[in-house]
Amino acid sequence: MRPKQHADLEPSHAGTTETKGFDRRQALKSLVAAGGLGLGIPGLAHAQFRVDVAGIGLTQRPFAIAPFRGRSSHPTAFDDVVSADLERSGLFRAVPVTSDPLDESSLPDLAPWRARGIDALITGSVNRAANGRVDVRYRLWDVVAGEDLGGVSVPVTTESPRLAAHQVADSIFEKLTGIRGVFSTRIAYVTQTGQKHQLWVADADGEGAQPALTSPEPIVSPVWSPDGSELAYVSFESRKPVIYVHTVATGKRRLMANFKGSNSAPAWSPDGEKVVATLTLSGSSQVYLLSKDGTPPKRITSSRSIDTEPCFSPDGGQLYFVSNRGGSPQIYRMPVSGGGASRVTFKGSYNTSPSLSADGRYMAYISRVESAYRVHVMDLASGEVRALTDTEADESPSFAANSQMLIYATRLNGRDALMTVSSDGNIRTRLAGAVGDIREPDWGPFR
Repeated sequence: MRPKQHADLEPSHAGTTETKGFDRRQALKSLVAAGGLGLGIPGLAHAQFRVDVAGIGLTQRPFAIAPFRGRSSHPTAFDDVVSADLERSGLFRAVPVTSDPLDESSLPDLAPWRARGIDALITGSVNRAANGRVDVRYRLWDVVAGEDLGGVSVPVTTESPRLAAHQVADSIFEKLTGIRGVFSTRIAYVTQTGQKHQLWVADADGEGAQPALTSPEPIVSPVWSPDGSELAYVSFESRKPVIYVHTVATGKRRLMANFKGSNSAPAWSPDGEKVVATLTLSGSSQVYLLSKDGTPPKRITSSRSIDTEPCFSPDGGQLYFVSNRGGSPQIYRMPVSGGGASRVTFKGSYNTSPSLSADGRYMAYISRVESAYRVHVMDLASGEVRALTDTEADESPSFAANSQMLIYATRLNGRDALMTVSSDGNIRTRLAGAVGDIREPDWGPFR
């Protein structure tokens, strides 16, 4: 089913009965062999992932984790998860060490660690109290400067024990880089195996994947609410595109949009009170604003063209969307309150799937380069554009909450894969695993 394209935005299809109001990109029948990073994909369990890191001229800071004291008291190998998270960022390289356990109260002699070329040392413990409470504690040492950088204690929940390890990794990452970590965030994505379509929620490393919805009909366009409690998505179980909102904690859902014609491409407002979506109430695909209170949808765009894939700017004042009003799919911007739209993309004849970084600096999108669909990013202040990938079937770029990385779906070596890439394109990691058609990932907010 790859690569996908916006059939409803191609000039030869615009306005036809078959595609009007339907913004799901249709598969090309022939596939161009994907280029990629040359990373092999061993067979893996369904919905489980393993990560490889690649980058040209990548400089990685060496670190070591001494065995956490008490690690055998809990089935989760917390220190191993922390190590994997830091390596996954592409900025750090784990140095294997043989050491006695060192906890957060230890005063290690840093000279031997410095002699090994290690920049940062992590010590810690897994603690079980008499009341059954378990927490993970760590301390971070700057080996080069010989400084204690502090640490934290994180409670372990029975529902998600690995969350504690991700939170420890977030804390360490922020201490070493000054940037808030996103290891404890979650991702959502869709798979298709045969006639079975599933919406998944997983940790940012791909582990712990749980199906939020299973359906014999397509599920598309999942998108996290700003507080991470809900997912909006489009389901075809009614034999037409309908928008639902799913509460992640309870599994309950509610109908958001089932108006005449097509209801598709939902995106949340930054305050989580509204959703923009593409509806065909006027006959063609236009962008509408939907409220949680059930008030009638408010039309935002008014054109004779097809307008779709809306998303808010981080401040909530602007909408970015895709339109073929200039003859080919391009990205435009307009005030949420309505008014004139200005074109944003000018390089290339096919640009879709806008995603804004939380800091408002960048817009990621898919641009067709000859026959290849690749993730690009634009500096919104300067208009500078650069390609972040060299694959040929990329789709659905989505920024991490700290604006440093993006997740996207692509095809490598004949198989589907989830990838992350840094906003400068220098670091790429592969979340390889789930069998079947993997697509439409969305990276959730801070937890």
